[in-house]
Amino acid sequence: MKKYCLAAALSMACLAPAAQADTLLGLYAGVDGWKSDSDGQFSYKGNQPQDFKFKDETFVSYYIALEHPVPAVPNFKFKYTELELNGSAVLTDTFSFNGSDYVVGTAVNSVNDLTHIDYIFYYEIFDNDLISIDLGLNVKQFDGDMIVTGTTQTGGANFTENVDFSGFVPLAYGRAEAGLPFTGLSMFVEGSFLAIDDSKVQDYQVGVAWELLDNLAVDVAVKAGYRSMTLELDDVDDINTNIDASGPFLGVQVHF
Repeated sequence: MKKYCLAAALSMACLAPAAQADTLLGLYAGVDGWKSDSDGQFSYKGNQPQDFKFKDETFVSYYIALEHPVPAVPNFKFKYTELELNGSAVLTDTFSFNGSDYVVGTAVNSVNDLTHIDYIFYYEIFDNDLISIDLGLNVKQFDGDMIVTGTTQTGGANFTENVDFSGFVPLAYGRAEAGLPFTGLSMFVEGSFLAIDDSKVQDYQVGVAWELLDNLAVDVAVKAGYRSMTLELDDVDDINTNIDASGPFLGVQVHF
């Protein structure tokens, strides 16, 4: 985690000199529904990982962002993403989790709660009526658990192990949007990325937005696109994961 913190500090130091302030105070709020197709593996305390097939599920993500005209202070975005994966596997090798050995040839079920919060600090590098570019730092906070149920060598059938974990992972953040004049349509890409040692985390979405309402009081837009998340966590509170979740999303955003 010391390396993560160093990367975070360097990211902010590089961005601060290029910061451009927003000319108006703005508040954004939105909600997305994300239909995810997920698979991957996980392990605990360095044990051999096990591949799981997770159910296709629809998750909800909420966010709120505040943009202001103070040049030296970054804008802020708070984002909550639900990500509770329910999976199963038939063991072809011994799978150990939290001190229990699950029997080869039997089925195991898992519930992996990877729900997390993004704390995003960013500067508007470029912003006009057609193009906007934001750069900054995203700190992902995980506070979840992993549950494994199956037949163990000592506990028998339907034996359950539960491990709680938590941790912070800093990532580089960027967002770009380009509007199509006189249509209310725009295209955007937004993502957070990290690659340090054996850890790799990326969370990005690409899509289109259409403004349904645009006046002095409030703007309302609908969004649609594709979101992909890769969580290769290396020893975050003794948890290791290599999980991919991706699929289409649909959302609405309000700008005050």
